[in-house]
Parts: sequence; structure tokens; C-alpha cells
Amino acid sequence: MSVPAAPATDHPPVQVHRPRIGLLGIMQPLYDDMIPGITEHQAAYAARVADRLSDVAEWTVGPPVRGRADAEAVARDFEAAGLDGVMVVMLTYGPSLRVTRVLADMRLPVVLANIQPDPEVDPSWDMADMTYNQGVHGAQDTANAMVRAGVPFEVVTGDWRSAEFASRVDRWARAARAVTALRSLRVGVFGHPMNGMGDARVDETALLRVLGPEVHVISPGVLHRTMAGLSDEAVTDLMDWEDRVFEVDGRLSTEERVDHARMQLGIERLLEESGCGAYSTHFDAIGEDGRFARLPMAAASTLMAKGYGFAGEGDVLAASMVYAGHQLAGDGHFTEMYAMDFPSDSILMSHMGEGNWRVARGDEPIRLIKRPLGIGGLDDPPTLLFRYRPGPATLASLVALGGERFRVVVAQGEVIDTPALPSLEMPYGRFRPDSGVRGCMDAWLRSGGTHHMVMNTGARAEDWRVLCELSGVEYVRV
Repeated sequence: MSVPAAPATDHPPVQVHRPRIGLLGIMQPLYDDMIPGITEHQAAYAARVADRLSDVAEWTVGPPVRGRADAEAVARDFEAAGLDGVMVVMLTYGPSLRVTRVLADMRLPVVLANIQPDPEVDPSWDMADMTYNQGVHGAQDTANAMVRAGVPFEVVTGDWRSAEFASRVDRWARAARAVTALRSLRVGVFGHPMNGMGDARVDETALLRVLGPEVHVISPGVLHRTMAGLSDEAVTDLMDWEDRVFEVDGRLSTEERVDHARMQLGIERLLEESGCGAYSTHFDAIGEDGRFARLPMAAASTLMAKGYGFAGEGDVLAASMVYAGHQLAGDGHFTEMYAMDFPSDSILMSHMGEGNWRVARGDEPIRLIKRPLGIGGLDDPPTLLFRYRPGPATLASLVALGGERFRVVVAQGEVIDTPALPSLEMPYGRFRPDSGVRGCMDAWLRSGGTHHMVMNTGARAEDWRVLCELSGVEYVRV
């Protein structure tokens, strides 16, 4: 059995694969006679760009494309290799009609890097230097073609050797990784969603067409049988790991811990077997089944910490966003707004008991507690209790607007350091929006922001904007 490494003091984010990016360099044969060796010269420039950005992503540099056949061959190779995205670089001016069809059909997220070999126009330049550095009007021609074809793409202009350029490419690469991952995501739903909860309902076929997540229903009965078939050794291993990592409540009985461990391991096994990267459980679906003793609260917290997306109440939209939050920043955390605190201009964030402990503050232990919970009508569910780490944070909500229309509503701000709430037995923290509680909530509600959302540590609004740009989804910052 695999369990996540014990959290360090700062609870490092989930280790997702580095973005895998292809570099598509465009030029044309027109300059071959004028400047012998220009193709090789510019191919070396493309290699230097990739090497400069080696800390940002793993790069596959295609040979310079000089016509439609070249471009189609390189694009097919990138897609066959399972890359996360493509960075287009104009190695010289290249007529857009030679790559329009390729870019229109591109299944991978695209960024147009508007760069040139030399950062400044030098008095020593001759015609060769002019030709080497004339990518900007090729970028204009190519961008025009993509706009007219309705191809979503990001643009990054700058000196390719600068830290600022690398930072912007890093943001795009992580967003491309998230977009590509969403396109192959399966979300497991255990049982049925919560009756009457409208903002989580979505046309599953529209979600699949626009963003990619596929809904896969898993019967609670299958979970019950899977739990029963687990080895005692696997259960003991998980409990031993929890003893090392968490402060375990002495009131928890062995029976309670064994049952919780079997639920967590059973859920994870079913997610692995069905190819699901995210999931959702609903307390009624578990409680009404009649075969379960308690709800899988602590399971959700540790599975999120391992990189799975999660949401409560059968919410596929929020589970997909938590998964995307992992791809963007490594610490997607499921939460909701519980109450407003006007004196501190903040919002109390929490949920029934599920939360990614990678967003926990590092100066307090993460506790595995015995926790009474009336919801669901079952026995006490072991629950991980922690407070959110103070510092910059971002909330994001996926809104289904009907038909093929989706919107991402984003609020950026900070988790503030406030006194503990001793009677609150679930993960929690206070979020202060940059726009203030009143402005944020007015705009959130006007935009249709849902009551379930993902939280990431850090200022991530621009990350979500780029993800929306690449996926053709509306972006609203409140």
C-alpha cells in the first residue's frame, strides 16, 4: 500500500509531474539562399530557449517547421508523446496559412511566445540580424489566424532570458498541465448527489465536451465489498502511518480506526481501478445504504493530500476544480464559505470535516480526532482537525451556466491569523478577500459563484485566468 510521505513543517504540495511542453519553431525556406545555414542557426536558438526554461518544464524541441507538412508532422509527434502543451516560437517570419490548419486542429493548449534571439536592436545589425530577429510580425500573422479560427491561446511577450519571462511561461505551463489533465479526468461519484442542491448540478455531456471530466458512478455496495476484501496488513500499515504523522485522539477506539482505514483504502482502490483522479461522496448516499458505520471524513482529507480531487455531496464541478487546483499548485483544498465576520473583514471557511491537510499551518499538530457528527445518522467519523496556514490564498468556483457555457469565479486574498475556535471540530480558517467581504460577496453572488469551491495557498488568480483562456471558459475575478 502507498501512503503519502509524512508532512514536513510547511506541508509541501503534492508532487505532480513537471509540465511536458513541446516547442514548435516556425520559419520558411525563403531565406535559405540569402542566409545559408539559417535553419540550423535558428534551430540552435530554439534549443537555447528550451534550455533556459529547463527549470519550468520538460521540453521536447521539434525541428524547425518550414511548411504545412513539417508542421503537421511535428504536431502529431507532440500529441502522440502525450505532452501537456505547445509553445509556438517564430524563428523568423513564417506565413500563417502554412500552420493555420495545424493550430486550428491542435488538441494541446497553446502559448505564442513573442520573443526574438536578441533583446535589443544593436547598431551593428546587418540584414542577417534583422532576419534572425523578425519574429514579431510572424507572431502577428499567426495570432491573427488563431483568433479567426477561434483557437484559445495565451501570449507571452518578453526577453526570453529574463526571470519575468520564465515566470509567465511557468504559469502557462502549469495551466496547460491542468487543462490537459482535466480533459482526461474521470470523477467517481459514490451513490447519488445531494437532493435539492442546484449549484452542483451540471449537464455531464456538456462538461465532458467543454472541459473534459467524465462522471463515473460507483455503487456504495462495491465499496462495501472492497472494504471487506482488504488485508489486515494494509489496514495496520495505514494506522501506523497515521500514528507517525498525526496527533491521534486517545478516545478513538481500535474498531473506529480500523473501519475508517478500510473505508479510505477501499475508496482509493476503487478510484485506482476505475481510473478516477477525483471523487465525491454524499452523506445520505452512504448513510441510507445501511451497511456502513460512519462517513469517510478523514479519508477525504488524506486522499486530497495525495493528489485526488474531492468534493462533498456528489459535486462533480467542485471535485474537478480541486483536481485542477492540484495541477496548478499542488495543494487543492475543498472548502466552502460558512459565515462572514465583518469586524475582521473575513469569511470563515470550512466544511463538514474534509480538508486537504497540506494547507494546514505548520506550527500546530494535525489532529485525528473522535468527533460526533449528527449528519448522516451514523457513528462518529474519525476526522482530521487543523487550521489553515496564514498567508496569501485564492478561492475558485466552477459555475455551470447552461448549455456549453461555464464560468470560473475567483477571489484572491489571504488567510488571516485569528484566535482558535475550540469548539469547531473540522478544518477551518478565515479568508480575507482583497476586495473586502462586502465587495467580494456582492460580486460572487452576482456571478453565480457556487457554495463549494477549491482553495489554494498563494496568489493564484492569474493561474486560473490562464487556465480559462486556454480552455475557452469565462473568467470572473471578484
